[in-house]
Amino acid sequence: MSATKRHALRLTRGRLIGAIAVGIVLTAGGVLWWLFGDHTTLRLLTESPFAGRCSKELTRAPVVRSLELGTRFMLAHQKPAGNFDYEYDWLEKSYTDDDNEVRQAGALWGLALLFQDHPTRELGAAVERGLAFFDQHSVRTPSGARCVAYPDKASPGIGTVALVALSYIEYLPAARELTPERRAFHETRLGEYLNQLVASVNADGLWSGNYDPHTCVASGAPSPYSDGEALLTLVKAARYAGHPELQPLIVRTADAGHRLNIVEALARDPDSDTTKGYYQWSSMSFYELATSGWPDTERFGKILLELADWQIDVHKTLTRVRNTGYAYEGIIPAYDWAKRKGDARADKFACVIDLGLGRLLSWQVGGPLASSFTRRVLSADTLAVGGVQNEAREPALRIDVTQHQMHALIFAKNLVYTR
Repeated sequence: MSATKRHALRLTRGRLIGAIAVGIVLTAGGVLWWLFGDHTTLRLLTESPFAGRCSKELTRAPVVRSLELGTRFMLAHQKPAGNFDYEYDWLEKSYTDDDNEVRQAGALWGLALLFQDHPTRELGAAVERGLAFFDQHSVRTPSGARCVAYPDKASPGIGTVALVALSYIEYLPAARELTPERRAFHETRLGEYLNQLVASVNADGLWSGNYDPHTCVASGAPSPYSDGEALLTLVKAARYAGHPELQPLIVRTADAGHRLNIVEALARDPDSDTTKGYYQWSSMSFYELATSGWPDTERFGKILLELADWQIDVHKTLTRVRNTGYAYEGIIPAYDWAKRKGDARADKFACVIDLGLGRLLSWQVGGPLASSFTRRVLSADTLAVGGVQNEAREPALRIDVTQHQMHALIFAKNLVYTR
């Protein structure tokens, strides 16, 4: 074969390989675009977010607007009794029959956080309705503990108690118009729920996962979710609600959770479901501990940064196809801690926040950055606008998905997009 023919053959092969490569990239890009429904895919392919290099596209304005719409959605789905529609399909205009007591309590916590961030009479009244609902469905023990007896739940999760207590903790400092009598009533209730959490710690330093709704007696294997929820509740109670006596128990349970839900869990499985369940709750807790000024607690800041690395590099939050609002409840505090300590990972975390939250904002129905799918709803549809989907093209709007994303956006507004 002549040199000219060999050259032509190599050129043809090169073009063929190049065309195949381009086809693969375009196909993969198309699949990812379908899954995510936004242009984050392109940014992942063309930028270097994991090295801390990216074009910052998200700004404060859409974050604030998204919060306004999410608040509207959550208020629209609070029932007169005080609990919430669990899930609404905005295409079918239908509700699910499913329910979950922990997520109901989490939705109330979400309202309390929104009220704390931007107090209004409407939000305050909604929080009061929610607290009244759980108060109506609760039991007090002779020892002074209180647990939630959620309707038709034979063995509720201890996280329900933690999240109701957290709702009081977030609400009371911002509720400046409460009468002294009403404030005292709420503080008593908070103390009783905290008593339940203290009584539910097991020998390992974690929490029994469930309890009897008639007697409040705790039992069952721990859950990484409720371990984190309870820890965050105790930390915030000690820091912001006048319960410093909890500090020794907090440090003990934080160390136990780190050992069992992170170190040992990751030794068994580098992408552990246990660590994933514990992730955002423990990250928020470790952030509160690291910034508390208490003795020997700044060490939790190191764990906070390691967890953010794990969430990004191992759990790969930026390529998950379901809503990962929960991840930013941990990554944003890690970003703030990294900035405080001059840690170079702050740039990496900032890029992941920018890309990840930008994607999640596109999944908010009628939101400021809505995708072509979520933009189709009429602005007058008060039951749909502001709700957040769990996937790019899944019209079901679950109350806890919106709640977690709104909390992440509160963090983003106050710690990242500050002006």
